[in-house]
Amino acid sequence: MQPRLLTVLLVSGWLWLASWAIAPAAEALTSIKLSDLSYEPCPEAMQAEGSVSSGTMQPVNCFLVKGKAKNPSGKTVVDADVFGYIYDANENPAMENRGRIGTLEQVPPGTSDFSIRIDVAANQPTPLKLEHFKASGFAGKVRPYYYDDFEY
Repeated sequence: MQPRLLTVLLVSGWLWLASWAIAPAAEALTSIKLSDLSYEPCPEAMQAEGSVSSGTMQPVNCFLVKGKAKNPSGKTVVDADVFGYIYDANENPAMENRGRIGTLEQVPPGTSDFSIRIDVAANQPTPLKLEHFKASGFAGKVRPYYYDDFEY
């Protein structure tokens, strides 16, 4: 074998092995179990933050979905997307064509409380039914623009 080819192969092999040592840790998707779900009307201060439903000028009712989030990973999970279905008293979808309800910015290891604001059309009767809620997120920031310390 030519010395130049042997040198290229050895250097390439060394760089390949070295890349394993400096590679960042994989940020695996972590499933979070949501339980003890309930909802309540938003406090007055929160109701003023938004009062128009997506794509229309139709009035909405503001609610806080609350519950317990169980993070089994042992690491703080960030950017956890919450998925679920919300139905009104007549079994009609309260959030049509949407499975994603919102985001939990941080979920510490273990069990913790959470709340997510939702807006439901004012003409949909209550009580609401919350079904098949779950969340999943990452151990590292995946949406840097979502945080106050992001610089463009």
